[in-house]
Amino acid sequence: MAGYPHLLAPLDLGFTTLKNRVLMGSMHTGLEETKDWNRVAEFYATRARGGVGLMVTGGMAPNREGGVFPGAAGLFSQDDIANHRIVTTRVHDAGGRIAMQILHAGRYAYSPECVAPSPVKSPISPFPPSELDEEGIEKQIADFVTATIRAREAGYDGVEIMGSEGYFLNQFLVTHTNKRTDRWGGVYENRMRLPVEVVRRCREAVGEDFIIIYRLSMIDLVPEGSTHAEVVQLARAVEAAGATILNTGIGWHEARVPTIATSVPRRAFAWVTRKLMGKVSIPVITSNRINTPEVAEAVLAEGCADMVSMARPFLSDPDFVRKAAEGRSNTIAPCIACNQACLDHTFSGKISTCLVNPRACYETELTLTPTATPRRIAVIGAGPAGLSAAITAAQRGHHVTLFDRDAAIGGQLNLARQIPGKEEFHGLVAWYDTMLADSEVRRELGRTVTAEDLDGFDEVVIATGVQPRDPGIPGQDAPHVLGYLDVLKAHAPVGPRVAIVGAGGIGFDVAEYLVHDGESPTDHLPEWMREWGVGDPEATPGGLSPEGPQPSPPARQVTILQRKSERPGKRLGKTTGWIHRASLRMKGVEMISGANYELIDERGLHVSFGEARENPRVIEADTIVLCAGQLSERGLADALEARGITAHVIGGADVAAELDAKRAIDQGTRLAATL
Repeated sequence: MAGYPHLLAPLDLGFTTLKNRVLMGSMHTGLEETKDWNRVAEFYATRARGGVGLMVTGGMAPNREGGVFPGAAGLFSQDDIANHRIVTTRVHDAGGRIAMQILHAGRYAYSPECVAPSPVKSPISPFPPSELDEEGIEKQIADFVTATIRAREAGYDGVEIMGSEGYFLNQFLVTHTNKRTDRWGGVYENRMRLPVEVVRRCREAVGEDFIIIYRLSMIDLVPEGSTHAEVVQLARAVEAAGATILNTGIGWHEARVPTIATSVPRRAFAWVTRKLMGKVSIPVITSNRINTPEVAEAVLAEGCADMVSMARPFLSDPDFVRKAAEGRSNTIAPCIACNQACLDHTFSGKISTCLVNPRACYETELTLTPTATPRRIAVIGAGPAGLSAAITAAQRGHHVTLFDRDAAIGGQLNLARQIPGKEEFHGLVAWYDTMLADSEVRRELGRTVTAEDLDGFDEVVIATGVQPRDPGIPGQDAPHVLGYLDVLKAHAPVGPRVAIVGAGGIGFDVAEYLVHDGESPTDHLPEWMREWGVGDPEATPGGLSPEGPQPSPPARQVTILQRKSERPGKRLGKTTGWIHRASLRMKGVEMISGANYELIDERGLHVSFGEARENPRVIEADTIVLCAGQLSERGLADALEARGITAHVIGGADVAAELDAKRAIDQGTRLAATL
């Protein structure tokens, strides 16, 4: 406890005590919908064994109309209760505590049966909600109560009532979505009546010795949102109604301010929670972009909260708390807040997992057992695929040698960490370095490997990555034409006007790199808040700055182009693509699609449009950067095949489509599990 005295201190709730100040926040993984209850139980039990003080499940619907999507999980029958008891028993046997989140989606429900305080359609759902009458509201309250009772019957230690992020209860609070004139609308006392009544009735139903967490939206980040005074008023009313703990919710899902993506500064909203401290007497939890024990400890030590909520960090490493307590925080697999395998999967109807830890949510399928027959394994390529394969194989007991022609590990991760907003990749590369040492992988860096060098190894893994694709544009050999490696790796000088050929992930990253100068907003919270227009909810309802977004001027004039006729950036991450597009638009980046690249000369890039090559135009540029895709680097694999040696080919060397660290790490881990 010497290292993290606040984080690891117990928290007395009166009728029970939590062993530390760490909450594993709610994540909808999709596991409950699989109905594989052993798998669900093992997911939570793994994290209970890792030492977390309290966990909250993914959202369980209180009724069919409240489900986030048709078929969403909930406690609707005795069979459901019995299935959930498998989970709670496993968690308790592992020494953990677990609460069930009750989530009513309201107008966010992806269903024609959705209901809301008023028939105001959500911008993120195609279904207009039905307005509830008095009888309908009473049914919703009763269903919250029933869900709470059933959660207790299923063995849960408590419930979290979801009242933030723009879901059902939150929708009653603000005039933007509540147009009612009866006792459930109008003045704030009426608008807050429903969440207070839900908490009061749930407490009455289960007695005093059951945890009730209320998830309170402390900054809505939408127009006509709650004021800070209203947040405090609701917090006190919810406390009086019987809540045990208040948890922080940040922003509605329709808000145009990023709240958890990697470009958001660490602990970006702890100051919001701190405003509530001392104004209620029950514990308050803070949340969002807290991903290391050091950050969590600082938040608590500074009095921003009584407890911290971390969700995705428990996907990347279920042993987060135990490693921190043992003084091994450098071995905690870092959450880089990329959203690629967690939230992107959730909103695509897939099982969530983690880019850094492919075993997340696959604990019963992707097992890593010690090998009975240690083998000599060569891994060529120290990018994400090779690193994951080498470390996993070594942890299983194999003798692994890792080769790379570069003098440092990381591969394409070293490009990513050059981009403003992707600073978390520094920590990921550092973690890989630590784990290579811990797993005793032998390193042969700064060395180009030939097929002959690999004689004597029992297994060879080719993770040599990708090489830039040649777009074949006439004039591209001119000195003012650079490849993305020249820019991000060699740091070649770039002029004030830039045309970027290619609008995939690399093109967007290069654009982000070139429009910024000086300190990244991700490392400077006040600048980030100005850039996105985040204000103080004490000064403006909802916490949006009256001036709106005020980004710093772009360092360069950038135009980004692509051959495809679709919207540039369409294929970026499902939950983060909008952030990248909005960020570049704020910097004045012009985005052009459907372009034919005719030639490059001293004026810039000549383009035309359509099959008829019409509407010729010159994109005047001092520098042109080629980001036109990648090809697999398979030279060594082909040389081995010619010698009759079958190698395992993974990562970009296998499929070059974009720079997909998620796929690369998953491939490397799964391969090593079978060797």
